[in-house]
Amino acid sequence: MSRAAVPFVTAASGAGRLSRTGALWLIASIFVTYLAASTVPSPLYALYREAWGFSALTLTLVFSIYAFALLGGLLFFGSMSDHRGRREVIIGALVLEFVSLLVFRHAESVGWLLAARAIQGLATGIATSALSAGMLDIHRERGSLLNSVAPLFGMGLGALGAGALAEFAPSPTRLVFDILLVLVAVQALASFWLPETVARQPGALASMKPHLVVPARAWPALWQVLPVNTALWALGGFQASLGPSLARIVTGLHSPLLGGAVVATLVLSGAIAVLAVRTRPARTVLAGGAVALVIGVGVTLTGVQVHSTIAFFAGSVIAGVGFGSGFNATMRTLVPLAKAHERAGLMSTFFVLSYLAFSLPAIAAGLLAGVIGLQAASVGYGLLLVALGCLALIRMARRGSAV
Repeated sequence: MSRAAVPFVTAASGAGRLSRTGALWLIASIFVTYLAASTVPSPLYALYREAWGFSALTLTLVFSIYAFALLGGLLFFGSMSDHRGRREVIIGALVLEFVSLLVFRHAESVGWLLAARAIQGLATGIATSALSAGMLDIHRERGSLLNSVAPLFGMGLGALGAGALAEFAPSPTRLVFDILLVLVAVQALASFWLPETVARQPGALASMKPHLVVPARAWPALWQVLPVNTALWALGGFQASLGPSLARIVTGLHSPLLGGAVVATLVLSGAIAVLAVRTRPARTVLAGGAVALVIGVGVTLTGVQVHSTIAFFAGSVIAGVGFGSGFNATMRTLVPLAKAHERAGLMSTFFVLSYLAFSLPAIAAGLLAGVIGLQAASVGYGLLLVALGCLALIRMARRGSAV
């Protein structure tokens, strides 16, 4: 057995359960589904606004409620699977996700949309650390790779697929959720055959007290990667919140597919980058990710200012390479530092910090856009990203010279 493979430790992993490979791919597919579902609404917001007539401020509220519900799920339930087991938490979160998709499917007003996003954010927050830790339990190396690729692929698939359905299919605000409902139902049923990979630990209720769980040995590494990781996830928030609107300004087109393509360009190029750099030294990849972020954002902003579609999307590809490679390097730096019963807690802390970087600047930019205009707000946001990337590079260079 490979040293990277973690043996199944409970009786639940006996006869009638999925094989190690089957379990790994099922969990990865669930992760893809969660992140796909999270980006599906983005290309549909234009249709919702046209139908219900809500403002840009309301759209910012919809984005905010998802982000804060997700953070709540991570803070309150992020360590739960270390105590109750991965399978139980994954199934419970899938039930919540199914409920959120039902609310989306039957949404008739902004209130329904807010409720759906809140439930979805909570479900995603609960599931994220359990799914991430579950893959690492089964195989550390493959799990680390899939932890980097699955979220990016899922976000790209959801945004692009929903955009295509909104552009070409009938009843797009219902059809896409019908597809997801079937998929989540099948995955929830299949999850009953997942082998358990951690023994139950006492303290499940105590773990629900909001706190950040980081093993002592992992703190130095977390502080090392935090500046770059913050810049990378703030980039993701930039593209998710302002990218589709900026694309309309640059191209003059008002297409749901265009909005999905903007998000997909960033995250799918990131997923390809993960596969390309997965065997390179993590420190080198982390620095390269920061450089690509700075260059990519600069090219994207240039495209916005001169209304160049080619520059806008080329910048998104370059920035996406930085996002994906930096994300992978961060995961490879942190994962070996946590024992099996610490993984969900560490992943929860990592994703709390990541989603704070993803959501808070994007929310501020959305509010600011209502005051100074979208283009000016995007320039300010972009300059902040460049500054964060440069600061991260300077900090890494200083640490390197001190060694």
